[in-house]
Amino acid sequence: MNEFKNKSIIISGASRGIGLEIAKTLAKDGANITILAKTTEPHPKLPGTIYTAAKEIESVGGKALPLVCDIRFEDQVGESVEKAKKEFGGIDICVNNASAIHLTDTINTPMKRYDLMHNINVRGTFLLSKTCIPYLKEAENPHILTLSPPLKIDKKWFGMTLAYTTAKYGMTLIAHGLSEELKELGIASNTLWPRTTIDTAAVRNVVGAEVVDGSRKPAIYADAAYAVLKRDSRTCTGNFFLDQDILEEEGTTDFEQYAVKPGTTLFSDFFVDDNPKDWISN
Repeated sequence: MNEFKNKSIIISGASRGIGLEIAKTLAKDGANITILAKTTEPHPKLPGTIYTAAKEIESVGGKALPLVCDIRFEDQVGESVEKAKKEFGGIDICVNNASAIHLTDTINTPMKRYDLMHNINVRGTFLLSKTCIPYLKEAENPHILTLSPPLKIDKKWFGMTLAYTTAKYGMTLIAHGLSEELKELGIASNTLWPRTTIDTAAVRNVVGAEVVDGSRKPAIYADAAYAVLKRDSRTCTGNFFLDQDILEEEGTTDFEQYAVKPGTTLFSDFFVDDNPKDWISN
């Protein structure tokens, strides 16, 4: 299939992990991918840079434009979006993937961490979406996809890690508001979140490597993103999608293919309570 051939897609934080996996999945169709991230030199615990990501994207059939960009800053985002538009002739899709995480209770959350999460997660999502809107208006099937959780005001998550929870839900609120604001323009705005934990650097380094065996590969998130983004933007908007749910709608029945360790009981992800194993209590 070539659903995204020659489509221009901007993805924040796509130098590694889920963002890169989504980029590569879309690139297999021949998509043009603009990578917005700060990483130009390898990190000891976080492999990958915008340049290695670009090579991976191009190796599977896409075109890549790696741009150094801190999405907290209006001038950098504006310049980057303009470069993407000039390079690829327009913008069809904006994926808000960049996110910061710090899992602490209120008293143990330094304000610099609070500010970082809210500036990247909430401000960054608002700013990148806002900057892309004028170009998305001209696209045939424009989408904004934000990688954030379903909106559920459950005291559990707020009580556990208030700063992170409000930052992630802030992303969802932005997406939710945009779906209403942009519906007359035919621009879709949806969120996508994993039903189970995903094997990423964040899980390994922040949550704990012991959760990895009960996680799924980033491919499930990328396949779900592909499924959402190919849908009609005028009818598919305002949804809080979970990856497994959207793939089940697409007819997928074999989810063992995504398991890091097939046969292992899976851990439910943050903000999801419908799986048998909850890593939060371990």
